[in-house]
Parts: sequence; structure tokens; C-alpha cells
Amino acid sequence: MYKAKAYSAASATAPLASTTIQRREPTDRDVQIEILFCGICHSDLHTVRDEWNSVMPTIYPCVPGHEIVGRVTKVGSAVTRFKPGDLAGVGCLVDSDHSCPSCDANLEQFCTNATFTYNSPDKHLGGVTYGGYSDSIVVDEHFVLRVPTNLNLAGVAPLLCAGITTYSPIHRWGDIKGKKVGVVGLGGLGHMGVKFAKAFGAHVVVFTTSPGKKEDALRLGADEVIISTDAEQMKQHAGTFNFILDTIAADHDLNAYIQMLGLEGNITLVGAPDKPLALSSFALLFGRRSVSGSLIGGLAETQEMLDFCGQHNITSDVEVIPIQRVNEAYERLVKSDVKYRFSIDMASLKAE
Repeated sequence: MYKAKAYSAASATAPLASTTIQRREPTDRDVQIEILFCGICHSDLHTVRDEWNSVMPTIYPCVPGHEIVGRVTKVGSAVTRFKPGDLAGVGCLVDSDHSCPSCDANLEQFCTNATFTYNSPDKHLGGVTYGGYSDSIVVDEHFVLRVPTNLNLAGVAPLLCAGITTYSPIHRWGDIKGKKVGVVGLGGLGHMGVKFAKAFGAHVVVFTTSPGKKEDALRLGADEVIISTDAEQMKQHAGTFNFILDTIAADHDLNAYIQMLGLEGNITLVGAPDKPLALSSFALLFGRRSVSGSLIGGLAETQEMLDFCGQHNITSDVEVIPIQRVNEAYERLVKSDVKYRFSIDMASLKAE
């Protein structure tokens, strides 16, 4: 083992603070990465504050972070895909059982024995895994991703969660070129949904409750913007959408968006409201519409997403911060005061 610098939370009410954690020395199959940037995901905040206790209680101390970009510093003897000096990324997963039907289908995110990047049982050291708010990490080669060299690394980091979360359902739905695609919400997930849908050739429409976001939505690539609280605007577009990506994590009227779908249209949820959403069966029956959900992608699809971003010059819009401002960033995240993701410059941790 070796010691690494990190920021951790000691309890649900404690601020994140500087600490030292243990990392394992690389095994034959491992890649050791010096972390350069780590994005801040809303999941980090939920976990640090133990807001998902009923589903996945937080074990403290907690070192969050699953949007990791860095440079390889050491590889195990059996590693074939990486060498020291390579750029590399790590997302929400760092291991799985490698043998279940989900893993065989390249859907490691659904493996019942998946190991998440933080707050998950650590098979090597015991305790729980520690995430990317750290100066380095050691990960099984299979769960390390190649990062395009032509992209801004601070903006690449959020692709490892926000990027794949929105890319996966849009890509899986099918050929959307020329189709009318809606994106509900223009936040950390929504702004990536706009970029991907546009890159795939769709006619992209953003639904927002904030008229002030119209200009930014158009800048990001949207063709139209609908103010969802304007009944007349919603009525004009009813029944015209092929696919809608719903990124809202707060309570909202899902049926209003289902009514926007045309025949056999689909709305896919990637946001996770705390309370169950009311669903009208008639809204689905008349039009043979469907509602589905989507998580992140498997490793193969995540690599495909990164390669796609490299080809189309897609990154997340980020505000780069030093790690010493992470608690301030969390407070701003609660208020949706960021365009559109925070990315931590980990050089600030090394300077401590």
C-alpha cells in the first residue's frame, strides 16, 4: 500500500477536508493514475450527505468522485492497453464479477457484484473504495478508459458520468437523424443531452421553466426552446416528438411531457426524483408511447462515447475550481448555480 492525499467527509454533516488515504500498489492487471481533474457529480453530494441512506447508506470517511481524468504513472505486468504517460479516465465503476450475464453483454453497470468507484466494498483493501477527490487511484485495466488527446481535460472529466448517462439512452434509442428530440432541463445532464442529440443530427428542442436559459440552450445547439410553463407553447408541440430525454431530478409533471410524444414515442428518465412520479395510463395508451429509465453505460459503450466526443469535439461546459473550494461548490450545486459542471483541478491538492 501507499499513502495518497485526498479530501473526505467524516460524517453526513461534516465538510469535506484534507486527509490521507491508503491506495493499493498495482497488481498485475492494475493501472495507477495520477488524477489531473475530477468532476463533481450531484451523486457526490447525495452520498456525502447520506441522502440515499435507504438505498445505499454512506460509509465514512467518504472520498467521493467518479468523473476522473489523469495520466498513467504505473502499470502491472499483465496490462496491455496502457503505458506510463498515457491519458486515462475512470468513471462510476472500478470492478465487477466479470462473469455474469450483464458483464458478458458489456453491461457491467448492471452487474449485481459491481464495485463502484467510491462507497463500495473494496475487494483488495477491505473497507470501502475511495474516489477521485484524490491525487491518484489504482484501477483494474478493464475499467480504465482511453481519453482523446485533442480535448480539454477539465471538460472531459464530467463525460465519465454526465456524458455517458446522456449518450447511452440517446444512442440506444436508434437513428435520430432528422427526428424531433426533446431534452427536459438544461443542467449538468441536460446540456450534455443537447450536445449529443445535435451531434447525432436530431432537431433538438429544450424544455425549460426558465426563460433566461433560452439563449444558452441555443448556444449549446438547440434548435428551439419551449418554456414548459407556457400552456400555449406546450399545446403547439403536443404529439410531435419522437424521443424525449428527461434529466430532471426534482418532482415534476411527467404526463405533460408524455403528451408531447408522437406515435410510439419514448421518454427516457435519467434524473432520479426522490418521490415517485404520477403516471397517466391513458397518456401512454393513446399513442402506444413508452417511458423508460437509463443508468450509465458499460465500459465498451463509455469508450465509444469518449471516442465520439473526440471526433466531434464535445466536452462538458465546466467551471474549474481548486479542491479547497469544494464545500462552496456543493452549496452552489444545491442552488443550481453552475454552468454546467464543476471540475476540480487536482494540482490544487498536490500544492497542499
